[in-house]
Amino acid sequence: MNRDELKGKAQALKGIIKQKAGELTNDPDLHDSGVADEAAGNARDAFGHAKRAVGEAVEAIGKTIRK
Repeated sequence: MNRDELKGKAQALKGIIKQKAGELTNDPDLHDSGVADEAAGNARDAFGHAKRAVGEAVEAIGKTIRK
């Protein structure tokens, strides 16, 4: 797991917590802010997954070339 994946998961979790807090306090702005944070975190996590996959593919190509 890389840094983007970790930060994305943390941001998504923060968003979920904000959503729940917004629901409990009946604060639609807080809830909506949580939805945005969760979406941004999920996007960053997906970017991290893609980045890791590309890195692993480049590493595999490098190993193949060395043989």
